[in-house]
Amino acid sequence: MRERRATTDRRRAREFEVYAAGAAGRLLHTAALLTAEPPTATPRAQRLLVAALARTYAQWDHLHDEDPYDHTRRELALRFADEAWRVRRADRRTASGSAPEEGGLLRGLGARERLVLVLRLYEGLTEEQTASLLGLPEDRARALCARAMATLRQTAAGAPVPGEARP
Repeated sequence: MRERRATTDRRRAREFEVYAAGAAGRLLHTAALLTAEPPTATPRAQRLLVAALARTYAQWDHLHDEDPYDHTRRELALRFADEAWRVRRADRRTASGSAPEEGGLLRGLGARERLVLVLRLYEGLTEEQTASLLGLPEDRARALCARAMATLRQTAAGAPVPGEARP
């Protein structure tokens, strides 16, 4: 009995290793986009990814027909949302004087806007899937995405963003 359990555990660990090796790069990039950290230093993104992968590993045997990438992406998004909305961090450092290049254009977005935008445009989820994942009405997810896109367009064009402090 112990031998069978050990064999199952080894097989499970090998399967997860293969999955993590293939998916970790894209998931880390997704996490870095969510946290708006510069590509050279991503400690928050790495913490989010490790927690999401740990949760996926814990649920590995129970995923059955579910795509492990979708499961990990959902965990990543929910952990980011939980952290961002619970703590209510002021992530708009561009208004406080730090260089906008630090986190790129996404740094100027709020956490919800960034989350919806990354899920919709980078991960390729539909509005319905994004809304379902975040527990929002579809209209709200659509409005958040539209607002984020408008903010990005204004920022890229050099126009002042509503609510942003002027130097």
